[in-house]
Amino acid sequence: MDETENKITEMFHGQAQLYKVMYLWIPSLCLKCAIELEIPKIIYKHGQPIPLSQLVSTLKLPPSKATFVKGLMQLLAHNGLFTIIKRNNNEEEESEVAYDLTSALKLLVSGTDHCLSPMVQLVVNPTMIYLYNHLGKWVHQKENSVRETISGISPSDFLKQNPAELAAFQEAMASDSRFLKMALIKGLDSVLDGLGSIVDFGGGNGTTAKIICEAFPKLKYTVLDLLRL
Repeated sequence: MDETENKITEMFHGQAQLYKVMYLWIPSLCLKCAIELEIPKIIYKHGQPIPLSQLVSTLKLPPSKATFVKGLMQLLAHNGLFTIIKRNNNEEEESEVAYDLTSALKLLVSGTDHCLSPMVQLVVNPTMIYLYNHLGKWVHQKENSVRETISGISPSDFLKQNPAELAAFQEAMASDSRFLKMALIKGLDSVLDGLGSIVDFGGGNGTTAKIICEAFPKLKYTVLDLLRL
């Protein structure tokens, strides 16, 4: 391979890497869509890999959206979020594609103590994406946060003035605390030994406090947070 060919190859590799990063937002928003459609819960309740045709039927979507659901599932499977399983019902029939939950998607089944859907929805919501669209402007300004640069108020004041955003933020933090429940409790005996009370600064709606207090009922636990619902 001569120098020109090497240069062309390098440029194509560079383009592939550039486009890979450039389109990273698509899987995130497709994951958000899957959560909104409750696809993880549908597969979980099904109890086994679900065929695409049955998934579309369960979703009760217009027939014209079947192709979209197929593309959605394939994209998320490509990113390691669903497992694709091909099943032959009959040797003469074409293999039927079914989808199963990975360990990551099991964490998005609503109604469970370890559900992290609120965290995913917080990170990919339009408000958060809007902030990141202004990093170039913020870096030239004196404000400490992007929120202050684009709206003139601090992040905490913004949440106070927008109850829906505050509720989403608090629920996301709470879901993270519930997920870490076992890790939070395990090994805390030695950490809390000899303490009569502790104060949690920025403790949100008190989810972590409740978890610790249930395990250590004699401990006095105080939550201090400027953002309270």
